[in-house]
Amino acid sequence: MKKTYKIEVDCAACALKMEEAAKNIQGVESATVSFMTQKMKVEFAEGAEEEKIMKQVLKACKKVEPDCEICIS
Repeated sequence: MKKTYKIEVDCAACALKMEEAAKNIQGVESATVSFMTQKMKVEFAEGAEEEKIMKQVLKACKKVEPDCEICIS
């Protein structure tokens, strides 16, 4: 399953770091973060719990940029 989320990211370098952080979360097949569109696209593994995984993704992204926000709902 693929989903797109609105994300607040301050620069392209941070977007790339957040993308890599998201890819390292178990249950995430792939992730792309666009600084220009302020969107994150995530492809989840089969049977993955989207909400639980996105909380982990947000936590990982906040390590890159503490004021990062992802519109999960």
